[in-house]
Amino acid sequence: MPKTISQFDWLTILIYFLLVIIGWVNIYSASLDDTATSFFDLDKVYGKQMLFIFLSIFLIIILLSLEAKFYERFSSVIYIFSLISIIGLFFFGKTINGATSWYAIGSFTIQPAEFAKVATALALAKFISDIQTNIRNWADQIKAFIIIALPALIILPQPDAGSAMVFAAFFFPLYREGLSGAYLITGTLGILVFILTLVLSPIWVSIGATGLVIFLYFFTKRKRTGIMVYLSILIMAVALSFSVDYIFENIFEQRHRDRFNIVLGKEVDNRGIGYNTNQSEIAVGSGSWFGKGWTEGTQTKGNFVPEQDTDYIFSTVGEEWGFVGSSVVVLLFIFLMLRIIHMAERQKSQFNRVYGYSVAGILFVHFFVNIGMVLGIFPTVGIPLPFFSYGGSGLWGFTILLFVFIKLDSERMSFW
Repeated sequence: MPKTISQFDWLTILIYFLLVIIGWVNIYSASLDDTATSFFDLDKVYGKQMLFIFLSIFLIIILLSLEAKFYERFSSVIYIFSLISIIGLFFFGKTINGATSWYAIGSFTIQPAEFAKVATALALAKFISDIQTNIRNWADQIKAFIIIALPALIILPQPDAGSAMVFAAFFFPLYREGLSGAYLITGTLGILVFILTLVLSPIWVSIGATGLVIFLYFFTKRKRTGIMVYLSILIMAVALSFSVDYIFENIFEQRHRDRFNIVLGKEVDNRGIGYNTNQSEIAVGSGSWFGKGWTEGTQTKGNFVPEQDTDYIFSTVGEEWGFVGSSVVVLLFIFLMLRIIHMAERQKSQFNRVYGYSVAGILFVHFFVNIGMVLGIFPTVGIPLPFFSYGGSGLWGFTILLFVFIKLDSERMSFW
């Protein structure tokens, strides 16, 4: 182990292990049955996850033993290898639940999309640090967008919309490095127009958009922006609104349409497509303030919530540990993300800083979407909760993502 061992951010490492341990405790409860023998039973989900955790420790030792220069020097090679691995799924991948997103190795499976996030974070950090300036040039922006979009576009038709969506997290580091806020504002407004059109109608959304643009033009101090800018925004909003129906009916799959309709309250299907979300809400709500106790959740023990040890693991937390326990978990995640941002800001290297913001962004998207999905305020898209959800690929992917940054941070003073 290098001399930088004393410079490792041990607080971040402690939070990591707390989340992993709490995650395993809930996986154990969610997958426990009458045939259980020991914690290390590899025929059980919790036994396999225990193995994944032990292997993660060896992975951490390797990650922290490598020179920090390694991650920047070989970032392009890692990125290209990652692209090849997700392209290979179309030829050698195993289909599970309708998605060809895994390689089968005996009784185990590997999901390369989980590692593609790390590779993309490294490649983006390398590109931005190489140009040695804020990313405000159009040519640089396009190149950065291509780095982000390539893996997402390959993953999307597998189909794995959830994993592809996570790549939007890379707009966080781009914004930190000088990308205009107009992109974030435009994206947010586009999502808002899309959702409002599904709830209301293109006519009402267009009327509302027109009123908003008129208000902004006449009652703000930014008239120097010019009327053409406001007109352009209005035209794009109206065009998107009248395109929503076509996009929704012809590009979205039926399962996605159903999930959106259920979340928006346009449909009620508690026995069909909305079953998972409904049972998850019941489980979380039944936990009250302090929960029913570990392994005592009736929804959990009755296997009412499908995929409860993976995508819906937080429903186990809500039922068995209640509002207080759920709050502790949420606060741990928030503290971890804030800690990573703090670490990113103290970096002397732009490569380190961009990578750190990428880590925080990826964790935030997973955390926000997964818990929103469990609580029924976001459609089910199959995104795991970092360090919590069952699966070796997910755990190892997030472990690599975090500990590469811990290594970079440990040499922030001596390396550069």
